[in-house]
Amino acid sequence: TSWPQRLERAARRGGAAGRNADRDLDAVCALFETAARAEERVGGRGALNFLDEIDAQDIAADTLSRRVVRPDAVRLMTAHRSKGLEWRLVVVAGVQEGLWPDLRRRGSLLEADRIGRDGLAEPLSPGALLAEERRLFYVATTRAKERLVVTAVKAAADDGDQPSRFLGELGVEPVDVTQRPRRPLSVAALVAELRATTVDPAASEELRDAAARRLARLAALRDDEGQPLVPAAHPYRWWGLYEPTHSEVPLRDRDRPVALSGSALDQLVNTCSLQWFLGREVKADTPSTAAQGFGNVVHVLADEVASGRTPADLAVLMERLDSVWDALSFDAPWKSRQEKEHARAALERFLRWHVMERGGRTPVATEHAFDVTLEADAYQVRIRGSMDRVEADGDGRAYVVDFKTGKGTVTRDAVAHHPQLAVYQLAVREGAVDDLFPDGRPEPGGAELVQLRQGAARKDGGDAVPKVQAQEPLEGDWVGELLADAAGRVLDERFSPSAGAHCDRCSFRGACSARAEGRQVVE
Repeated sequence: TSWPQRLERAARRGGAAGRNADRDLDAVCALFETAARAEERVGGRGALNFLDEIDAQDIAADTLSRRVVRPDAVRLMTAHRSKGLEWRLVVVAGVQEGLWPDLRRRGSLLEADRIGRDGLAEPLSPGALLAEERRLFYVATTRAKERLVVTAVKAAADDGDQPSRFLGELGVEPVDVTQRPRRPLSVAALVAELRATTVDPAASEELRDAAARRLARLAALRDDEGQPLVPAAHPYRWWGLYEPTHSEVPLRDRDRPVALSGSALDQLVNTCSLQWFLGREVKADTPSTAAQGFGNVVHVLADEVASGRTPADLAVLMERLDSVWDALSFDAPWKSRQEKEHARAALERFLRWHVMERGGRTPVATEHAFDVTLEADAYQVRIRGSMDRVEADGDGRAYVVDFKTGKGTVTRDAVAHHPQLAVYQLAVREGAVDDLFPDGRPEPGGAELVQLRQGAARKDGGDAVPKVQAQEPLEGDWVGELLADAAGRVLDERFSPSAGAHCDRCSFRGACSARAEGRQVVE
């Protein structure tokens, strides 16, 4: 037709008609690009079939659109995409039997590529596929202007990888390479070798200098947007070259009391002081989990029952629970249903514990906040927190109850020296509950953990009541020694990691030197 000449004349004249002609020419080029990619994917199916497919598209299917590449870059592409292009050096890799030639049937599971205007086309025969693969291999190997490298893997066993039959058609005897490559074949390995050479005492000064210069060249490479192409080559990405960081401002003022809570004391002394520092002081811990939300809801409902604001009725508590439960975040609906059943069981255990006889003790306060300062060796320590429930026993002593909603419990021996319970009793001794006892400062009468998620042993009432772990009234100065130890760690900023069961729930184990995965990062 005369259309190409008309488009050319209009494009040369410019103006509005020229811009329209430019767009038409671009569209024609895009059409031929699409045709080439369609031929690469499914082979020739005829021009009319192809045009019908394009005409039926609402959105252009352009999954193999070319990206802009730098002229001096290495280009990775299929043999189909290399048609019509040339380079000084071409590497055809992986020329294995089964890949070159690949005699598997083309197309999808339903063989939609065989559908055309004239019905179903016959699939290519193995002989036709072999001829097509040979032509494709010829295309790949003739892209080189100066040098061609063809590689394949030859396994020792007969049933292993074997080079393609096409290698024998190149007219060149293949060369077996059995030793390791003389140079690393990846950027990361090259950077590692250069770094090792720069500090190798056995290498000559000239070699170390050459390695450093090559690292500098790699580190200076940038892409079109100014981003480094090999960032690992720059020394600021290397671990272990900087001195440990430290702050000129102390964590805590030595002239002021060290503020600690019962849970903080437990973390600092018994579990991991580094975990306490990163979580409590740096505030780098992960956000509250669904388990923490579970505990908060159960604590609030237990407080409402003890204070008389809500009747001690399971149906009422479950109604209150339903009103807030959907606000908690769970990984899946089944997990939400499972945790709700656990919450129901925990509330039922709490109600049974609430009405049962507990050695003549009577509640005097719930969620009682305290804040007292005391001497611990050479340190002033300010202990503060909140007691879930304070009760008075038959002798007028103060007994502290702490509700636990976690899945874990402590051992019998650990309860005797449980730091959090001991802090509560120490706070009682220092006047934390004086306003609750009109007859003066009470003596601490003990404390206990009420495990609402855990049922008691059969001899103690079975699964219907919670597991109770009691601590006797304080004896000796071991609590003061714990406080002094914790205060010294905080003021001296001695936060060393300690591995244990708590590591499973720690947010920082990926960068902790007490864990194998952390040592790979920090050492």
